[in-house]
Amino acid sequence: MQPENSQPQDNTDNSSFSPDLTKDIGPDMSTAEGRKEVRKATAASAMGNMTEWFDYGVYAVAVTYITAHFFPTEGGTVMALATFALSFLVRPLGGFVWGPLGDKLGRKKILALTILLMSGATFLIGVLPTYQMVGVLAPVLLVLLRMIQGFSTGGEYGGAATFMAEYAPDRKRGFFGSFLEFGTLGGFALGTAVMLLLQLGLGEEAMMAYGWRIPFFLALPMGLIGLYLRSKLEDTPVFQELEESGATEQGGSLKDLFTAYWRPILTMGGLVIALNVVNYTLLSYMPTYLETQLGLDSTASLATILIGEVAMMAVIPFAGSLSDRIGRKPMWYFSVIGLFVLALPMFWLMGRSFAWAIVGFAVLGLLYIPQLATITATFPAMFPSQVRFAGFAVTYNVATALFGGTAAMVNEAAINSTGFLLFPAVYMMASCVIGLIAIKFMPETAGASLRGTEIPDAHDTGILAAVPPAADSSRSGA
Repeated sequence: MQPENSQPQDNTDNSSFSPDLTKDIGPDMSTAEGRKEVRKATAASAMGNMTEWFDYGVYAVAVTYITAHFFPTEGGTVMALATFALSFLVRPLGGFVWGPLGDKLGRKKILALTILLMSGATFLIGVLPTYQMVGVLAPVLLVLLRMIQGFSTGGEYGGAATFMAEYAPDRKRGFFGSFLEFGTLGGFALGTAVMLLLQLGLGEEAMMAYGWRIPFFLALPMGLIGLYLRSKLEDTPVFQELEESGATEQGGSLKDLFTAYWRPILTMGGLVIALNVVNYTLLSYMPTYLETQLGLDSTASLATILIGEVAMMAVIPFAGSLSDRIGRKPMWYFSVIGLFVLALPMFWLMGRSFAWAIVGFAVLGLLYIPQLATITATFPAMFPSQVRFAGFAVTYNVATALFGGTAAMVNEAAINSTGFLLFPAVYMMASCVIGLIAIKFMPETAGASLRGTEIPDAHDTGILAAVPPAADSSRSGA
């Protein structure tokens, strides 16, 4: 991590490309055509993200059925959650492969490949034979498809965030970028809603027999819609400018990435730990927690999650827009401090009754929104254009694999071994402490231009442009 009074510098020997920032590139937001193009880019990014998280959402709420059909032995729930976590362990490999390719070949080409892999693998889970049909081959095939999903997601999320950040106007990056995470919540909510409607319509017996497969089938048409939307767009204006200048070759190897940009990598890693321990505890593990640990029936637990997710979706664009005006750092400080203070009380509250479970989940979800709403605006801006895709994809996926995808499994195993039902709250609090330290070293990039081969700085073109660096108390550590 780096102190706030010093910006990380590119230590490679490549010559710097500094574009003329007085000349605008990309869609002209003063025209109807320009606004339409940005909306299309937003929709294309969000649709892919929705497809990605639809799968994770469906798997999270279908753990009971996955356990029964693929892991029908003692400890099957933990094994089903471990399979969920396994896909995250493959995500860094996807980041290492897709990230550098995205910086050299373009964001659009990589996103076309990843969305096809991702949606296809999700669809195939719906047609898998069960353990009762083929024995141990069933969980092996499930694990294989989860690994393919993880590998493709390693490029999909970083690419979609980079694509959206580079298309959005600098002064509205928080607002437009928030719709990528609107897609995240939309995918989770859609997966939860589909499963809930099927449970209500088919009944438990039919769900166990065949109904659990239906949501996985929906991933393929969703992926094809996302691919179509992306095919109608050019690559990002920032990447096209970089490519025309010949600067796309400056990205270098992964070794160069870690050598020149280890400070933003460490800072972003700390932020991602806070982000994703909270994310996967609330959005992935919560259905299992409410059912197996607190005793809510499956319908009540899904209703709780769905209500909370819809509330979060309603708020997220406003949070993204607010970050454009006050900066990303104040949003993050508010979120991690609020979660640290209220995690224990809200988890305790969720154990009182169904109604209090809704209140507790909604409070924690809304406190989490200031982080979630600003991911797309914050993380890509921590790296310069020539390594942006790789820097984001590698850092995000490594930290997510270690602390995000394992959150459900860690929470379940810890509760089972200790009987301490509030462990998820303590785990979230610990991650918030790490996040709080990382925010201290996080540069403010709200409104800054993402063009060129230097790390963006809000003191140059962003909301702090009128504030001399020496006068900025956040940079001096005051």
